[in-house]
Amino acid sequence: MSAMMRPDERSDARERALYLLYEAHSKAISPRDALSLQVLEPDELTQLLVTGVDANVERLDAVIASKAKGWSLARMPVLDLNVLRIGAFELAERPEVPVAVVLDEAVELAKRFSTDDSGKFVNGVLSALVSELRAG
Repeated sequence: MSAMMRPDERSDARERALYLLYEAHSKAISPRDALSLQVLEPDELTQLLVTGVDANVERLDAVIASKAKGWSLARMPVLDLNVLRIGAFELAERPEVPVAVVLDEAVELAKRFSTDDSGKFVNGVLSALVSELRAG
């Protein structure tokens, strides 16, 4: 990924990744297939987030489920679950991204695209995952 990406470009990439993960879910196709169906090839960060979530979905879902008190994955809004997957993936696999950035970006996505309570929910779950997913 280019080090020259501006923060808003990274935010846009996270939003595109969320769209693609949602599209894959709604069409019952794999996230990689959703990527390959795009007319224009998505940027590197979008591709990394989608393929990273896809490749690690079982592990991500297990850690999310362990911290989502009172919520089964099946009960969560699909958008919330995918925001949590992106955030958990970034915490685990993108150590160069500060924790505060991962949390802020995830909360903003949840607030913009899901329910009124989603921002607080996503923040709570991801905050609980930091010590488990972020070494040191």
